[in-house]
Amino acid sequence: MNRVGGAHLISLLSWTVSYMRPYRRRMVFVAIIGLAQIALGLLSPWPLKIVIDNILGGEPLPSALSEPIRMLAGDSRVGMLLVVVAAGLLLQLIGQLVAMTNTQVQVDMGQRMVYSLRANLLAHLQALALRHHIAARTADSVYRLEADAYCVHDLVMSGVLPLLTAVLTLGAMFVVLLNLNVWLALLSLTVVPFLFVSLRYYSSRMVDRAERVKQLESKLIERLYEILSSIKVVKSFAREPYELDRFSTTGVDTMTARLRYTWQESVFTMLVSVITMTGTALVLAVGGSLVMRGELTVGELLVVMAYLASVYGPLSSIAHTTGLLQNAVASARRVQEIFAFVPETHEAADAIDPPAGSGEIRFEHVSFSYSDDRPILDKISFVAPPGEMIALVGLTGAGKSTLVSLIPRFFEPAEGRVLIDGIDVRRYRLRALRERIAIVLQDAVLFAGTVADNIRYGRLGASDADVEQAARAAHAHEFVKRLRHGYQTPIAEAGASLSGGERQRLSIARALLKNAPILLLDEPTSSLDALSEEAVFAALRRLKSGRTTIVIAHRLSTIRDANRILVLHEGRIVAQGTHGELLESSELYRRMCAKLSVGRSLDEPETVDELMQA
Repeated sequence: MNRVGGAHLISLLSWTVSYMRPYRRRMVFVAIIGLAQIALGLLSPWPLKIVIDNILGGEPLPSALSEPIRMLAGDSRVGMLLVVVAAGLLLQLIGQLVAMTNTQVQVDMGQRMVYSLRANLLAHLQALALRHHIAARTADSVYRLEADAYCVHDLVMSGVLPLLTAVLTLGAMFVVLLNLNVWLALLSLTVVPFLFVSLRYYSSRMVDRAERVKQLESKLIERLYEILSSIKVVKSFAREPYELDRFSTTGVDTMTARLRYTWQESVFTMLVSVITMTGTALVLAVGGSLVMRGELTVGELLVVMAYLASVYGPLSSIAHTTGLLQNAVASARRVQEIFAFVPETHEAADAIDPPAGSGEIRFEHVSFSYSDDRPILDKISFVAPPGEMIALVGLTGAGKSTLVSLIPRFFEPAEGRVLIDGIDVRRYRLRALRERIAIVLQDAVLFAGTVADNIRYGRLGASDADVEQAARAAHAHEFVKRLRHGYQTPIAEAGASLSGGERQRLSIARALLKNAPILLLDEPTSSLDALSEEAVFAALRRLKSGRTTIVIAHRLSTIRDANRILVLHEGRIVAQGTHGELLESSELYRRMCAKLSVGRSLDEPETVDELMQA
């Protein structure tokens, strides 16, 4: 089991403090309010002491208070009682007002820190390469953003601030106790070593269990996310009982881990309560004996007991929230794990913006592999000039999607160079590079919002007229106008309220609206009927003038429309040319076209087997 060592704890505190720095003024205000609370805590027991010892007990009033009390109440003991009680009530009310203000400021600061951490975490996740997101679980990343990001709030509000308050209160009240009675002051500190040892012993064991609970809770959220996002498949196969059983298995494991952790937390809380109660009882016994011997008054003993409650209270509250703190430590570890991932795509220190060129794409001896044992691309070289549509064809696993992903630097080539307008893409600023590229994926991705919002995602500042023009070009305007609210119609999650063809046409409209010099298409018409497909390609033919278009083709109509076709096989370009040229020169291409002509997909397993055997 990993333990939270001193070095790690210091690093964790330093990391937490970094999120407090932007709120220095609020921290100063919190410190002032905290000191006011401590001062009020020092004063609050004294009215009771004066009532018992000086008014009811007949001892003379303290010299500093005698004259003010007599000015307000005269010599009447009842008047003095009312004045002192009113003063005590006023102190309590001021204390409540200060505490309320302190809570509000702390919560405000804590929420701002959580938001800041979430924003930084999301920015870092977005900066990580696609390779990370392919391997990582989406639900786990969401859990870290949603639940684990609260670690800074919990560490500060349930750890740092209460601990500082307890230490300052302990120091201030110890000074007052020394003036009242040295032995009682020293006796009140006897619980501190026991509390420290207990806290150190249990916290080092609880943090790993807290992290285990976090992992299981994240897995449970992942299971829920998987079920609900695939609910159509679950229902179509009538697998509701099976999915409920899988969820229950994960849920029971999570519940068991949480119960074990809570039991350990409860044992620790009980131990701390026993220590503080024993310390209180010990001070009360010794203080009572001093009262009986006349060395201490009843009022002074009450002041001592009130101070003990004020000192032991924060210490006990820290013990009671140890579970929360260990959860926060575990969450902080998980958040720091994300920040430890270095973005794989780096910008050069002297990175430049792409020139206002035409978007020529050139591959020079490019090789790539996801792992060292299996190359995906091997020595790929070709040129895609502006104004041409280049089609990529090949069997499943030939490397078509990987090749296209190298252009916007979703991945980096292991060897060779990818150039745009004669400059290596690694020399460009990443965001500026991707602004010059529009992409249409085979599976259309839509976001929450209206139809217009989803099309405008391609160019955020586009006017309504521009949005409609792009929709017309993508053959989407007709079905959009039939929707209840037209372009302002809200879209259900992931576009579930639209057909596959409608989603794809909106995706194409979004890419066309971007008006980028480079257009990358992953079989953009796979979900369209024949008439819509022809309309979209008619628009693409008009738009490809002056643009570089690369399309991954799985349909014969797409292939025939291309100016040049690259045939990929096992990561290599084995043939290239026009449709007519390849029919004459490439046996593999002829066989692929024969399958496509009868409606077979190149991605079907039986098609792949037949072509491989051929």
